[in-house]
Amino acid sequence: MTVTAQNTIPITRIQFPEIKLMTRDAHKLRGYFGNLFKEHSPILHNHYEDGSLRYRYPSVQYKVLNGVPTLIGIGEGGSLLPQLFLKIREITLDGNTYPVSSKNIQHNQQEIGFSEELQSYSFETLWMALNQENHRNYLKLTCLTEKKKMLNTIIVGHVLSLFSNMDIILDADQRLMAMTQLHEKTTKFKDNTMIAFAGDFVINAHIPEGLGLGKSVSRGFGTVKKI
Repeated sequence: MTVTAQNTIPITRIQFPEIKLMTRDAHKLRGYFGNLFKEHSPILHNHYEDGSLRYRYPSVQYKVLNGVPTLIGIGEGGSLLPQLFLKIREITLDGNTYPVSSKNIQHNQQEIGFSEELQSYSFETLWMALNQENHRNYLKLTCLTEKKKMLNTIIVGHVLSLFSNMDIILDADQRLMAMTQLHEKTTKFKDNTMIAFAGDFVINAHIPEGLGLGKSVSRGFGTVKKI
């Protein structure tokens, strides 16, 4: 991933405004398009030809935002999306075929990296903050203040992971700090009930709008919106 000296990154957003889906259908979009274009590039489904996982931040992310199927492409993914998806005339999900007569395509440079001032964000889709290890630790906490402190630390880690995948290295004196205002929710993920979170946070970092934080961002979870 190449980031410019000004710490901006190219983002491409493609939406299919005539199609209405549920938020949980994002993984179906990923499966459909990943299979349809599987010979073009592993970044479309984050797997290589031998089936092994591509352990990088997903360059293409599939989401349903406000009922609208949305694809976010970053860097190489942003260049690839228009080439392939301008050819799409229909989408088939669960045996239902949706004709595609219009697409909205936006391409711009968005700022990413450390910020001298606090920036405010909300999660457009549920944030899956917990992995197997910290899930156990979270459940042991009975104090809401301690839970919030833990989530503040986790979100900083997720932003640092995003930066690392974008080859952004912070200076020694650039320390991220975050404060969350989140509500605990549950969601179904691969037939398992998982804890997830909705709400807002502030952090001294620039995060491009539409990118995901946390687990399963390629399936639409943890989508960030600038407030």
